[in-house]
Amino acid sequence: QVQLLESGGGLVQAGGSRSLSCAASESISSIDIMGWYRQAPGKQREMVAVITRGGMTNYADSVKGRFTISRDNAKNTVYLQMNSLEAEDTAVYYCKAVRVSTVTANKVYWGQGTQVFVSS
Repeated sequence: QVQLLESGGGLVQAGGSRSLSCAASESISSIDIMGWYRQAPGKQREMVAVITRGGMTNYADSVKGRFTISRDNAKNTVYLQMNSLEAEDTAVYYCKAVRVSTVTANKVYWGQGTQVFVSS
């Protein structure tokens, strides 16, 4: 069971920056995919950015060029650097970890979330 703890949320003005961290309870070098998702009020949870164990990344179109995901295996932490924030980025941000299995179902773990509020 991987436990994920997000931090870094808070209030930020539009155009500003914020960095989120996701600390895992065990080594992330063995976790195949880690990512950030977000859920705004009244909306479904959506993918923001993901990073594979090999370092490949993928971003939602709405954040490309503004957000950067990275991972530090030595610290068992994944980061989300958010720049040029917009009011539409206001949401609860969740960290997700996936262990891919070809034998059984993938194992998926979620953090509790951290609130980011962007004021316009």
